[in-house]
Amino acid sequence: MRSAEPGRRALLEAGRTLLSTEDLTRLSVNAIAAQAKMAKGSFYQHWPSREAYFVALHRAFHDHLDDLVSAAIADLAPGLARLTAGITAYLDGCLADPATKGLLVQARTDAGLGTEVAARNATAAALLTTDLVAVGWPDPEPVAVLLVAAIAETALQELDAPGPRPDLREALVRLVDRRND
Repeated sequence: MRSAEPGRRALLEAGRTLLSTEDLTRLSVNAIAAQAKMAKGSFYQHWPSREAYFVALHRAFHDHLDDLVSAAIADLAPGLARLTAGITAYLDGCLADPATKGLLVQARTDAGLGTEVAARNATAAALLTTDLVAVGWPDPEPVAVLLVAAIAETALQELDAPGPRPDLREALVRLVDRRND
């Protein structure tokens, strides 16, 4: 029996490619299958619906970003340096992926992605909480939730700019740096 993985990967990559120029809400199964050079029926062998595909696309995107962040912070102790390295890795990863804007914007408005987005945001906030405790925040959980939102907004701002926004990246770190109190 042949593995379904190459076809699944091709369809996910096709969606990411199309999202560099197309809005997620207008992305059709036909367009995805055509981009992957596969029959439309192949799409439904991997996902029961367009919505299930978008959840898988969102997961693959964030799994890749999680890997980048994990690698960037692996050897760092919790604190401001680790927080900065993680934010930088996430934002650089977003800039490098042409599908970022479509996925981040759609994640804010697509009810089908709500559970997935909430879980990813909670995981990111838990990771940030460790760093916020290390820099001296007495009640870090709500700050971590807001920081996740600010990082996502920074990613969107950078996608509309010609590249990284050092002013916004520095502001993110200044917002949580307790040494400035």
